[in-house]
Amino acid sequence: MSFNVLIVDDSRSMRGVIKKIISISGFKMDQCFEAGNGKEALEALAWDWVDVIVSDINMPEMNGFELLAELKKDNLLKEIPVIVITTESSEERMQDAFNLGAKGFIKKPFSPEEVRKILYEVIGVSDEGEYEEDTGDDEAFDF
Repeated sequence: MSFNVLIVDDSRSMRGVIKKIISISGFKMDQCFEAGNGKEALEALAWDWVDVIVSDINMPEMNGFELLAELKKDNLLKEIPVIVITTESSEERMQDAFNLGAKGFIKKPFSPEEVRKILYEVIGVSDEGEYEEDTGDDEAFDF
C-alpha cells in the first residue's frame, strides 16, 4: 500500500529535501503534492486527496498553525493526519500544535528513519506500511 503526501513549506528547497528524505526512508509514497503555505495547501486539498500532511510552522500568508485551525473546521479535512516539521523545539510550541490537531511533531534536523516511523504512526500502519490484518468476524455481515 502506498500513500499520498502533501508537503507544506515556504522553502522550495526544503520541500525537496523533505520529499527526498521521505523517499529514501522506505515510506511507501504514491503521489507527493507540494504547497508553499497553508493557503496553497487548502487549494491543493480542494482537488486532491492526501493521506498525510507534513507542514512547517513558520510560513508567510498562512502559517502551519493557521492551516491546522482551518483543517479543524472541515469535517472531512480534519481527519487527515498532520505532522508538523520545524526547527522550533519548545514544549509550548509542540503543545500548541497538538492542541490544534497535529498528530506528530518532527524537529529539524531529522533522519529518514525518524520520518518513516512518525509517518507510519500517524497513518496507523505497521512498520512495513501495511494496515493490521482485520481479525473481525466477517460472518456477522450478510453482504
